[in-house]
Amino acid sequence: MPEKSVLTRRLHGFGTNVFSEMTQLALRHRAVNLGQGFPDFEGPVEIKEAAIDAIRGGLNQYVRTHGVPELNQAVAEHQKRFYDLTFDPETEITVTNGATEAIFATFQAICEAGDEIVFFEPFYDSYRASVAMAGGVSRVVTLEAPTSPGGSFTYDPEDLERVITPRTKALLINTPHNPTGRIFSRPELEHIADLCRRHDILAISDEVYEHLVFDGEHIPLATLPGMAERTITISSTGKTFSFTGWKIGYACAAPHLSKALRTAHQFINFCNGGPFQVAMAQALRLGDEYYTQFLSDYQKRRDHLSDGLRDAGFGVLPTAGSYFTLADIRPLGFDDDVEFCRWLPEHVGVAAVPPTAFYVHKEKGRHLVRFAFCKSSEVLDEAVARLRRIQELRPGPASPGQGKAAGA
Repeated sequence: MPEKSVLTRRLHGFGTNVFSEMTQLALRHRAVNLGQGFPDFEGPVEIKEAAIDAIRGGLNQYVRTHGVPELNQAVAEHQKRFYDLTFDPETEITVTNGATEAIFATFQAICEAGDEIVFFEPFYDSYRASVAMAGGVSRVVTLEAPTSPGGSFTYDPEDLERVITPRTKALLINTPHNPTGRIFSRPELEHIADLCRRHDILAISDEVYEHLVFDGEHIPLATLPGMAERTITISSTGKTFSFTGWKIGYACAAPHLSKALRTAHQFINFCNGGPFQVAMAQALRLGDEYYTQFLSDYQKRRDHLSDGLRDAGFGVLPTAGSYFTLADIRPLGFDDDVEFCRWLPEHVGVAAVPPTAFYVHKEKGRHLVRFAFCKSSEVLDEAVARLRRIQELRPGPASPGQGKAAGA
């Protein structure tokens, strides 16, 4: 008897995510992995010691579902310190298993079957899957890639207005944006806020790269008039303090939104990582010098990789925030991101991610490749040295299966 799929229809078409495939290729070919976005270095020693002290102190059982008091208070202080946003740590802050769980729990909490969630493509890949598992429907607006050097991703505000229907439940933004590295401007955020107010829809703001802003300004959506009561702001300590494996994220929202989120969260994860929560409370209270040095170090990494990609012949797109850079592969004679990313680890010894995994309209991103620069200087040095050999290693039009040459 042949096996039949037991996978729910909601998840058909998702399959294994692209990160797993590219990581396997990197391991197989001993490639420098600039694909998945996690640092290959660790955060401050004193934060590790704080977690160890909490473990030794006996904080090893369940903690309360919405977060240990120290962390909830530290998140509230952080939001006030950086953005002058006031959140009650007991009723408006929920600690989650990373930002990804906060996103998932939010959709589980707010979506009825058929509710529509609007967001921009390219997108963090968990968005569509989370909406699908909640029984919702994804509606995307395309961030169009720049057509000239130095240009930025743009979208048509009228496209955003047209996609909103009576079934729209929420509008999700990600700023600084993964994978494009763009930062939503104040006029864009004001337009988004106006749409949310006018159509009485919720806003979900994914701000995990809030402290990685190289050009421009990070403006939380919740700071705009009338948005505090309708916005769920999501972030993660993993990105800011380089402990992504600890999975300590959080959501800040008005009491009625937090209550809904917590109802779903308690049955998804209940709680997580008590010792790590205590340590991250200490991390959030680090002085300004930490945040300044953190940003400076990442800007150097961004510039180093971007310069190396240009030297190798890529068309490099601007990165205003996050720790990803997108590069145009057409100047190298390629026009298929998946084929290129399968060819790159074996022949050049570097792994990257094809951004079509983050698009519904895949033709919009087929000429781009995403590189992560959240790596040590030694790793970036090696990656850049290997990438600079790409001109002599790239396949010609007659080389089948090793990347598709443009015009072949």
